[in-house]
Amino acid sequence: MSATAYCFLNAMESEDSTIARGLRRRDPALLDRLIEQYQYRLLRYLVYLTGNRELAKDLFQETWIRVLERGHQYDGQRKFSTWLYAVARNLTIDHFRKKRTVSLDGLMEDEQHAPIDPCPLAWEHVARHELTEQINAALLGIPAQYREVVVLRFKDELTLEEMVAVTGSPLGTVKSRLYRGLNLLMVQLKEAKA
Repeated sequence: MSATAYCFLNAMESEDSTIARGLRRRDPALLDRLIEQYQYRLLRYLVYLTGNRELAKDLFQETWIRVLERGHQYDGQRKFSTWLYAVARNLTIDHFRKKRTVSLDGLMEDEQHAPIDPCPLAWEHVARHELTEQINAALLGIPAQYREVVVLRFKDELTLEEMVAVTGSPLGTVKSRLYRGLNLLMVQLKEAKA
């Protein structure tokens, strides 16, 4: 490992440790900073996960309440974003269990949902282009279990190991869903062009 990579990893570890200590203290300034840093990514993830922007906003709020209530459970051993996405995902699963008594893995996307509104991040600037709009529309056409891993990998740039931690699924399942999701996405894109 290069010296630069080692320093970067140590900086990330110390940042995550600092976050863990701050959450144990319920530091309001830290929570404000985390919300500001992760708000767009987390909301985007929840919108893609649920397929419903209003529900995603509600789950977004619940996620931050849960972070405040249970922040002491974050140990700083893995990236904060991984823990945050796992909290959001679990709240989403709980919501759908209460509403429809089905798991997130069994959800199929309803064709009536509108495309996602862009947010002011780098990826959203690219979303203004036609190809990205087609990809967003195609993503909405694939089942939630596949859409989730595609979004985590390519929009949120999580590693496979981080995706395993977020979803709680074995590595083989995550890889399989990613492969299947990409294939379904390609089929959707080809059908859109036809």
